[in-house]
Amino acid sequence: MIDPDDALTEHFRLKPYQIQALKKLGISSVRELLYHFPARYEQPGMEKQISEIAPGDRVTLYGTIKNLKTGRTFRGHTPIARATLDDGTKTIHLTWFNQPYIAKMIAEGSLVRIVGKVGTKEGASMANPEIEVVDHIPHDHGETLFATETNNYAVPIYPESMGITSRWIMYAIHKLLSRGVVDAFEDPIPDHILKRYSLPTLPTALVWIHAPKQNKNSGAARKRFAFEEVFLIQLGKQRDRENINRLSSFIIPQKLKETEAFIRRFPFTPTEAQKGAIAAILDDFSVQKPMSRLLEGDVGSGKTFVAAVTAHAVVTTRPQEKDFGNLQAAYMVPTEILAKQQFASFISYFNHLPISIGLLTAHGCKKFPSKVSSAEATDISKAQLLSWVKNGEIPILVGTHALIQKNVVFKNLAYVIVDEQHRFGTAQRAALARKNDTAIHLLSMTATPIPRTLALTMYGDLDLTLLDEMPHGRKPVITSIVAKDSRETAYEAIRQELNAGRQAYIICPRIDEPDPEKELALIAKSVTEEALRLKKEIFPEFEIRVLHGKMKPAEREEVMQKFSSNQIHILVATSVVEVGMNVPNATVIMIEGAERFGLAQLHQLRGRVIRSNHQAYCYVLAETKGEASRARLKALVTAKNGFELAEHDLSIRGAGELYGKRQWGISDVGMEALKNLKMVEAARTEACTLVKNDADQKTYPLLWQTAQEKIAHLHFE
Repeated sequence: MIDPDDALTEHFRLKPYQIQALKKLGISSVRELLYHFPARYEQPGMEKQISEIAPGDRVTLYGTIKNLKTGRTFRGHTPIARATLDDGTKTIHLTWFNQPYIAKMIAEGSLVRIVGKVGTKEGASMANPEIEVVDHIPHDHGETLFATETNNYAVPIYPESMGITSRWIMYAIHKLLSRGVVDAFEDPIPDHILKRYSLPTLPTALVWIHAPKQNKNSGAARKRFAFEEVFLIQLGKQRDRENINRLSSFIIPQKLKETEAFIRRFPFTPTEAQKGAIAAILDDFSVQKPMSRLLEGDVGSGKTFVAAVTAHAVVTTRPQEKDFGNLQAAYMVPTEILAKQQFASFISYFNHLPISIGLLTAHGCKKFPSKVSSAEATDISKAQLLSWVKNGEIPILVGTHALIQKNVVFKNLAYVIVDEQHRFGTAQRAALARKNDTAIHLLSMTATPIPRTLALTMYGDLDLTLLDEMPHGRKPVITSIVAKDSRETAYEAIRQELNAGRQAYIICPRIDEPDPEKELALIAKSVTEEALRLKKEIFPEFEIRVLHGKMKPAEREEVMQKFSSNQIHILVATSVVEVGMNVPNATVIMIEGAERFGLAQLHQLRGRVIRSNHQAYCYVLAETKGEASRARLKALVTAKNGFELAEHDLSIRGAGELYGKRQWGISDVGMEALKNLKMVEAARTEACTLVKNDADQKTYPLLWQTAQEKIAHLHFE
């Protein structure tokens, strides 16, 4: 019997380039190959001869490729590849837009398999069909790997990599299935759970997902694997939550009069959502188990205010059984510029109290107040700052990931606030939370709109609090979808804002123009070229700089600092500004190639210009005219908040495209589950029950081991 953990090289003669291609797909073992699921299935009846096709048909064709050449479209200058397919009965014209490399991949005269939709214009044609070189043309087009007696089959189509085709993967999996490999797979999911939700066993599901005889087979298999993945994540998260709840933490008694007095010093009235969030956190503080809470709210919804008020409750509290000193709070943010901004904000919040505040980044340290002036901060050495943090003289420490360094030691750290927490890895957050022997209260904050199902899954160990109101007086961004012939009007509107002393962001999908000899030439605008064009042709009178992820950290920080101080009027950037830029004077943003971004990301980018009560504007420009793209962008204009947008984007694009499975470490099938709230809630319920009933993890050892392995592969970077 084949061992699922065998290396593929033990069962297949693989060439070096195939091993490399499989590695890119994350496949090196039998198990990993069998968990490489089809992206879709081609249904029977699609294989035809060219003489039989009709406009609008989606078909599979076999034939000889001829007349391969590259070029560009007449009007849009889009790079294209062209060819003709000849199957002996007739020919069909093939065109690949934005894929000129096709002409280099396929040799003239090759036998190929073409899958695509027949065009409705200019006779027989196909645009952007899938193409695969084959060894031979199937006899009567009747050959198929998974044919049944009735020939009623679905052909699985797998994600590919250069050097490994979907068809190779299909044959390899069929070989393994025919040798009974699934019998060696032990199912980690308990039988009673499978029966409760009518899910197939693991061996059955593996056969059904790769070789379904009926559509319902593949559907049932995908449902099982989707449930399994979310269930394993929930199990790990709920176990972590239970372990945390067993720990002892600092009790911070509620001091309502002092808290209300602190709130009254702010020049605005808190929203009901802010009041509710503060009350929930203070309630968590008042018991001895550590708080673990996720605070989610749009940019500008007032998360920092909630952090400040709750931090005040901590740092004005004495350590237990002591009548001197203060408990400490740490505030970790993803960028140095944001750390400096929040340091300045906390000074303004706490300058009336005898509370020292420290700033720790990779490029320097500060302390407020200075010895010279009680109203100003001063630069100090890192050694001095760490000494004061260690002996408890600095109750509030703001910083970047420098806070998690081993030499940063607190005396009485009781509260950790992590801003834009998804920018930090799990290990980084855990390292900060382990700065004490006593468990620490943790508040994670994010402005990234997260669908409820994703929040329940990835943050199952956290309580969720939403800030779904904007502060009083904050005006919503006026968002406009700009047609190509209205670009000049948008530029003029930006100029009016700049002439009024405001600043602007212009966002582009790319950093540089592509090398047409080495890379696919995209229509998408690049930061470098667009900045030069804007300076030369549109805004010569204004200071324009670029910002992108390939810049050195020091250079990036310099640009962000100059933009913050209004020395730069227009910042042309990639989505790197999505987090960490808080410039109240910036009131207008133009987003090029907007259809290339998810709605949640567009909403985040738009949030850069709602940091004040000035009217803000967002101009959205798309490169394509597709109806689906326009519908998505219209949702950006009409949606009430980021939460509504996130749910909308999830429903039409899926979490894999919305956030990227590489960001989360969830498979495509697992991402499918995130569209199903009932499935996620069921998985959560089962996980909570198991954590309580199998606390010692002895009843289902394989399940706990599998859950541990799944959690270890999750990530947030």
